[in-house]
Amino acid sequence: MKKTTVLLAGTALTMASFSSLAAEEVNVYSYRQPFLVEPMFESFTKDTGVKVNVVFAKKGLDERLVREGKYSPADVVLPTDISQMVKLVEKGVTQPVQSDAINKSIPEQYRDPNGHWYALTLRIRNIYSAKRNGKPEDISYEDLAKPEFKGKVCTRSGKHPYNLSLVSSMIAYKGEQQTKAWLEGVKANLARRPQGNDRAQVKAIKEGVCDYSLGNSYYFGQMMKRDDQREWAESVYINFPNQGNRGANGNVSGMVMAKHAPNKANAQTLMEYLAGEKAQSVYAEVNMEYPINKSVPVSKTVAAWGDFKAEDMSLVQIAANQAKAQKLIDEVQFDH
Repeated sequence: MKKTTVLLAGTALTMASFSSLAAEEVNVYSYRQPFLVEPMFESFTKDTGVKVNVVFAKKGLDERLVREGKYSPADVVLPTDISQMVKLVEKGVTQPVQSDAINKSIPEQYRDPNGHWYALTLRIRNIYSAKRNGKPEDISYEDLAKPEFKGKVCTRSGKHPYNLSLVSSMIAYKGEQQTKAWLEGVKANLARRPQGNDRAQVKAIKEGVCDYSLGNSYYFGQMMKRDDQREWAESVYINFPNQGNRGANGNVSGMVMAKHAPNKANAQTLMEYLAGEKAQSVYAEVNMEYPINKSVPVSKTVAAWGDFKAEDMSLVQIAANQAKAQKLIDEVQFDH
């Protein structure tokens, strides 16, 4: 009996230890690519001792969370844009997070008033232009629809979250009718059907397919770091649109807490860490994105691109126009 008791006690102690160790983890579902977020996770684990387990995917994480329901292991989800964050909330797979630390780090403009989502980084939707034509003194999103740009514009799919957010912003400023006319004008000016990613558009400029393209700011820095893509970046100017009026449109990466997070405390700790100065500095230096935390400076590389004026519109307003933007893009058959 004594041996059995000792064995059971030892087993219970061992199981308790394993349970304690297992609790020191957090599970992340990420739409963001590994090289963009793994540096933050490594830093977080080093500082806190909490292990980060990650599932990476390009799409379908919202459906997966719905399918998994209350048995989902996900604690935190990292979307690449406001449209994905809104979709997660609409599908009922998020829960609100109330954190003074996060609210202190992230300006009100970039967070859900109910705490369901928070932005982490800002990427400006720049207009790239061919150096062979000289740097434009001023350029706007509206210019891309003007007749003189006929056959000179390249872009990825209008339905991609980055472009969807731009159209949503345009609706907020211009209304649906003017935005539809703008989409029709841009479509008429395309040098080819929308295809590829943002980098592919810069490559097309280098190859003479077009002279202008839409592209996120951090891709410029990423291309400059790669031997096989540096020539693409060196062939273009990176321009901040609409500096004479409302400012340049920005889209965001962000974070939400999963509805059934099994490691809720660790999940909130990770979210606070990602919004904090250390992780935001990594976002700035490694990813060449604009930190959402205003106390963190941009990298020297990004600073060299120049100062700019950004839109001051709340993400809540942009999110409210997502369905309208999708509808207009379909109506003008932008991708066809």
